[in-house]
This record gives sequence, C-alpha cells and structure tokens, in this order.
Amino acid sequence: RSPRSGVVQIAMKYLGSPYQWASSAPGSFDCSGFTMFVYAQVGVRLDHSSRAQIDQGERVGRANLQPGDLVFFGSPIHHVGMYIGGGQMIHAPHSGDVVSIDSIDRGNYAGACRP
Repeated sequence: RSPRSGVVQIAMKYLGSPYQWASSAPGSFDCSGFTMFVYAQVGVRLDHSSRAQIDQGERVGRANLQPGDLVFFGSPIHHVGMYIGGGQMIHAPHSGDVVSIDSIDRGNYAGACRP
C-alpha cells in the first residue's frame, strides 16, 4: 500500500475552503500549503513551497500520472495541485478563490512528482 493511498479522498474534504496566502491550516490554504497539509494526514512531510515540493518525490511523466501525484505549473514553478485522475487536479488556485477541481491543461504545466 503506497503512502499516497487515500490522499485524494482527504483532499476532497476541503473543497470550497478559501485560498489564503502562506496558509496551511484546515480552514484556508495556499497551493503548497494545501498539498503539504493533505500529505501530512498520511504521514508524508512536504515543504511549504511549490518549487521545493517538485523535488520531494519521484518524478512522474505526464502520461503516467496517478491520483495523488503532485502537478506543477510555471517557469519558475509557482503553483502546485494534486492530480485526481481524468486530466483533473484539486488545488487552491489564488486569492479570492477556493479549493476547487480544474483541468491540468493550463498551458504552463511544468512536471509532476509522486511523494
């Protein structure tokens, strides 16, 4: 059983939570705070930085993404979400938004890792 089993179900509990820059609390999150918080629930420690998180797991090719993998965006990397399958991710998008499900086809896809 991999450490990421169950992380997508945990993440889904926080749909609708408000975005808050630099936050990783159960009430509000920024993008890396969200992935850090969810992974902590299954005993996996991640840094509170999307740029750091891409190096905190095995790199995964886009064709081999599995639910729970982290997907990264930007150059330099400035955003992270959690892949949930079907070309979709759950993430804390930006100020004024809430944790939501969106496509990973944003045009600035930078890579993925499996913590």
